[in-house]
Amino acid sequence: MKYFNGIIGSVVLAFAVTLVLAADSTAQFIRLTPEQVPFRNPSGFEQAVLFGDPMKPGLYVVRVRFPPGIHSNPHSHSQDRHVTVIKGVWYMGTGETADIAKATPLKSGSYAFHPAHGVHWDGAGAEETIVQIVGLGPVETVQTDPRQPPVGSWTPPKN
Repeated sequence: MKYFNGIIGSVVLAFAVTLVLAADSTAQFIRLTPEQVPFRNPSGFEQAVLFGDPMKPGLYVVRVRFPPGIHSNPHSHSQDRHVTVIKGVWYMGTGETADIAKATPLKSGSYAFHPAHGVHWDGAGAEETIVQIVGLGPVETVQTDPRQPPVGSWTPPKN
C-alpha cells in the first residue's frame, strides 16, 4: 500500500506540474488575423515582423505586402530565405536587372527558396501581393547597385 500511495502521489504531482506548464505556455502563443498583421511601410512596400527579429540571431517570420506594380530592385541576402505567396501573384526573377517580362509568376500558395547571396528581385503584378518570409537572423540585404533605390515600379501585365 505504501508503494501504491507513492505511485499515486507521483502521478498527482506530475499531473499538477503538467497543468501549470500548460497554463504558462499559453501566454507564448501568437494569434493574428489578417487585419491584425502590423504592416509598416519601410519604402514603397509594407513589412510586418510576425516572429523573431531579422536583425538578431534566431528564427524570424516576416510578411511583405507589395502594392500593384511595386517591386524590389536586384539585391541579395546574407542568409537563406523561404518564401510563401499568401495572396495575389508574386513575380520573381534572378540576375542584375529587374524585368517583369523575365519574371516567374508565382500564384497564391506557391513557395520559393532564396539561397544566401543569390541576386534576385521580386514584386507585384496588377494586384496587391503578400508573401511570407522565414529565415534565420541576423540577415543583411545588399543592393546589387547601391545607386538604385531598393524599390521600383513596373507596368504589370494584364491578367
